[in-house]
Amino acid sequence: MGASLRVSIGQHSDPGRKAVNQDFHGVLLPEGALLGRKGIAIAVADGISSSAVSQVAAQAAVKSFLSDYYCTSDSWSVRNAASRVIAATNSWLHAETKRSQHGTDPDRGYVCTFSAMVVKGRQAHLFHVGDSRIGRLSGDSIEPLTTDHRVVLSSVQDYLGRALGMAANVEIDYRVVDLREGDVFVFTTDGVHGHLPGRDLARLLTGDDDLDRAARHGVQAALDNGSDDNLTLQVVRIDCLPAPDADQFADHADELPSPPLTDNPTDIDGYRILRTLHANARSRIYLAQPPDGTAPVALKVPAQDIRGDKAHLRRLMMEEWIARRIASPHVLKAAPAPAERRYLYTVTEYVEGQTLRQWMLDNPKPRLEQVRDLVEQIAKGLRAFHRKEMLHQDLRPENVLIDNEGTARIIDFGSTRVAGIAETQGGADDPILGTVQYTAPEYFIGEPAGPTADLFSLAVIAYEMLTGRLPYGTKVSHLRDRKGLGKLRYVPAADDKGRVPDWVDAALRAALAPDPFKRTQLLSEFTEDLRRPNPSFDPHARPSLMDRNPLMFWQVLSAVLAVAVVALLATR
Repeated sequence: MGASLRVSIGQHSDPGRKAVNQDFHGVLLPEGALLGRKGIAIAVADGISSSAVSQVAAQAAVKSFLSDYYCTSDSWSVRNAASRVIAATNSWLHAETKRSQHGTDPDRGYVCTFSAMVVKGRQAHLFHVGDSRIGRLSGDSIEPLTTDHRVVLSSVQDYLGRALGMAANVEIDYRVVDLREGDVFVFTTDGVHGHLPGRDLARLLTGDDDLDRAARHGVQAALDNGSDDNLTLQVVRIDCLPAPDADQFADHADELPSPPLTDNPTDIDGYRILRTLHANARSRIYLAQPPDGTAPVALKVPAQDIRGDKAHLRRLMMEEWIARRIASPHVLKAAPAPAERRYLYTVTEYVEGQTLRQWMLDNPKPRLEQVRDLVEQIAKGLRAFHRKEMLHQDLRPENVLIDNEGTARIIDFGSTRVAGIAETQGGADDPILGTVQYTAPEYFIGEPAGPTADLFSLAVIAYEMLTGRLPYGTKVSHLRDRKGLGKLRYVPAADDKGRVPDWVDAALRAALAPDPFKRTQLLSEFTEDLRRPNPSFDPHARPSLMDRNPLMFWQVLSAVLAVAVVALLATR
């Protein structure tokens, strides 16, 4: 096991010369797997002096962040999870003000500043609204990491321009910084930083290893310098960071032995192996009877060739983890598993049916309505992935299963990218894991991929079902830079027989745009465009000869050039 994330905390808060302390602060230090999945959360809030209930807002903001953030999906990125929690708190505070006797005066309502940091992996994620501050010790001073949201009217007059609860919606400053062991972060309310210069605070922090004592001394120094406000100072020191590529799945991927491969009935952790369902170079899938005698399940075990490959083993373990976090009738479900395992494997539901690839072989010329139905089902499954901030990344006919009732399910999550897990990978670029014929161009040119990459793969499948071919053949996999995107030529799906209407071809063309910024952006938009013409579709517009028939275009162009050359020679 590699080193895990460890921090030291020091904090102190004081009402100062005021009767009520409207500041609130807190830290949550989880243990075990939760530490790797969600990280450490630190937050501070400062109520506004014009409101008698502002301390309620500050307390609610910090408490809700520290509790609700850890209730968000493990698969979400820190930014998505934390921003949703902060936005929900803002809406609640604003609604409380509207319900109070000061509903039209936010200066007397449930309003506070808010600054938070989530330390996850080897990065710190900062969230900020208002004029509380987050800084980092840098030499003999404090490096500011947030910007005060104050509007300056004159040298003696300014006001708070942004705060939680001030309006129905809130704009949250977000920043991510890379961490080093020994980094020291400071959280302050304006009662501290308004009266304690950065150099003085830095001197206190570097001269005292007891962070609680340093925080107390910092607050006292601000009081001695004339602070007349509430004062809160938090200090966070990064003591130990995990390895750059560490996560809870990689750390455990090689701790369990792989079960023996067999074609004969045997037991694996109480599961009775009945027969082999599928085998390839990466894995073998068995039909197995659970120990409790319930419906058969599918057990996936690593193939012999990858048993020393930690990355492949990690992806295998991730498949079940992903399946347990997605609830959709169009995504393969995880099955109940034993509390403790002696071997490394995944266990999912067993679905009787055929792959979409086999269905396509059995139905080489499907009706348009059949294609629409299958595409819509697969799109629903993809939306379930995207809501969890996951990209499937290997959508192809072999990874779609159609059961005996005609329900399509997405299977095989070995290439899936999970935003919340990718954050712990140290920014390393993943290899292209999907099948090249169905992989979106952005992967090959090294640009970030989003949900439209899965949409591209789905559009390739739809195109192939309707035409029996691929829209770009294998040319997409030859791309190396953005200039190559313009060289890809879409071959229309429409034909002279009218089996694919022009407006359906237009929907496919838009979803298969090589440039992700010019591509159809929403799965719902794509499925709708397959059902009825997009309002932007022009039935009178005729595609260029280059688009309709590239071969004929080059033949005509060559003939014209040949005639021109002959004419030039004749005039000499």
